[in-house]
Amino acid sequence: MAEKLKFRDMPYERPNLDEVRAQIEGLTARLESATSYADARAAFLEKEQLEKHLDTLSNLSYIRHSIDTRDEFYNAENDFWDESLPLLQEPKQAWTLAMLESPYRPDFESEFGTLMFVNAEIEARSFSPELIPEMQAEGKLTTEYAKLIASAQIPFQGGTYTLSQLTPFKTDADDEVRLAAWKAEGAWYKEHQADFDRIYDELVHLRDAMGRKLGHDGYTQLGYDRMGRNCYDKGDVEQFRAAVVKYLVPLCDQIYRAQAERLGVEYPLSFADAALMFRSGNPRPQGTADDILAQGKRFYDELSPETSEYFNGMLDQELMDVLSTPGKEGGGYCTSLLDYEMPFIFANFNGTQGDVEVITHEAGHGFAAWMNRDRIPIAYVWPSMEACEVHSMSMEFFAWPWCEGFFGPDTRKYLYSHLAGAVTFIPYGTMVDHFQHIVYERPQMTPAERHATWKELLGTYMPWMRLDGEIPFYADGEGWQRQSHIYEVPFYYIDYCLAQTVALEFWEMIQDDPRDAWEHYMAYTRQGGTVTFKELLANADMVSPFDEACLRGVCERAHDWLANYDLTGIE
Repeated sequence: MAEKLKFRDMPYERPNLDEVRAQIEGLTARLESATSYADARAAFLEKEQLEKHLDTLSNLSYIRHSIDTRDEFYNAENDFWDESLPLLQEPKQAWTLAMLESPYRPDFESEFGTLMFVNAEIEARSFSPELIPEMQAEGKLTTEYAKLIASAQIPFQGGTYTLSQLTPFKTDADDEVRLAAWKAEGAWYKEHQADFDRIYDELVHLRDAMGRKLGHDGYTQLGYDRMGRNCYDKGDVEQFRAAVVKYLVPLCDQIYRAQAERLGVEYPLSFADAALMFRSGNPRPQGTADDILAQGKRFYDELSPETSEYFNGMLDQELMDVLSTPGKEGGGYCTSLLDYEMPFIFANFNGTQGDVEVITHEAGHGFAAWMNRDRIPIAYVWPSMEACEVHSMSMEFFAWPWCEGFFGPDTRKYLYSHLAGAVTFIPYGTMVDHFQHIVYERPQMTPAERHATWKELLGTYMPWMRLDGEIPFYADGEGWQRQSHIYEVPFYYIDYCLAQTVALEFWEMIQDDPRDAWEHYMAYTRQGGTVTFKELLANADMVSPFDEACLRGVCERAHDWLANYDLTGIE
């Protein structure tokens, strides 16, 4: 049983890298010389404990650095991990190869399943000691990007705001305020454009070199391997993309035309107008951050016994940091503290509906990890990325019956905008992925050519956007630089689109029978990362998003719901 410490009391100490390396090498030697499965298994379980502890220390450092990027101690620790993790890849790979070649592999597969070996093979081919210098440089560049984003201090209407704190103004019901906020944000990015262009250019060339060192003709296959893609490939993604353009783009076009009519603005919409769903303003959560957390507790207490135990543990151990504060990194995430068998949720509340979605989305990730907290190997705690996003995006829809407590008088607005937003997100997310495929196929593109590529893709995936130069940063095709995943985790974005499609399947099921939908959700979630994404879906009796019928079906259902939803009395 893991110790139940509050987050602030969890001890952190920088590990001795030489000792860790020696431990891994010693365990590898024991595995290779094992004369029985019992001996090999004992070495394996010790390696699991070492990995758990290292992962916990690394995440404690990362979280505390994220919370305040100005903290000198955790700044130094974050740099240490950026330097050190690549250096541990070589002994870890030796371990992986020893596992793959072990005469006891059939015994391991019998007890722990075959997927750990499938994933180990992908892992083995995605690393070589030759890549260590590039991996270290990559870590430094992604940290530089994150720090640059966190450093933003944007003057606006007599105050100074971080990018996250500026967000509510970008959806303000007052047209002048909203447009001014978009311009202020765009001006800050323009001011730092040389750095954003340089950082990404260096990252693209580094990653291209890494792919070529491993014998690929560029980065793309290595990118897929680093994402652990174990049941679909580039061809499957291209097929999904085609279905998005065929079914979703026309539906989204209808949604935005209706929005332009509600707002009384011209179509195509400006970026600032596209951000406003209703003339009277977008839905806002009611109450304070504490009120949102209290309603989150009510939701999870009433949803199921499992979710209640999980969320109360998160509150008791103070495993959520959700307020937007100076020096805090942007965005939100959920990660694991494996030594304590608990997740941690990081977010930036800013008074928008996204605050509620943190409590549903990120806590959905956390619930899945908590459900599988004692998995062996620890790699089975989480499935692959797109499978993880199903947990979180679907949980947002399961929260609908509790939305009155989150949104009060804005509940009807929220339900409409949440579904509309889920649908309209998929073309954007698919465009992010398509953009990255083009970039890594043509690494020699100049920054200007990358911006032109993004602008061209906007015409395919988001034809409802007006590129008239009103907000130059966006109209010039530079808006992709806001998307941290493009810099930090290449090819991790189509995952959201695949998952959103499955989440919409759950939404369909919830409309028909909420308890049956929850049983399917638990059937999906209880599997952890023991099987591939496609197998998780099949085992929970769900349709794969790579099946064109899946997107076609959810589009038809969403179209009917949105077209017939009663917005009477809402301006």
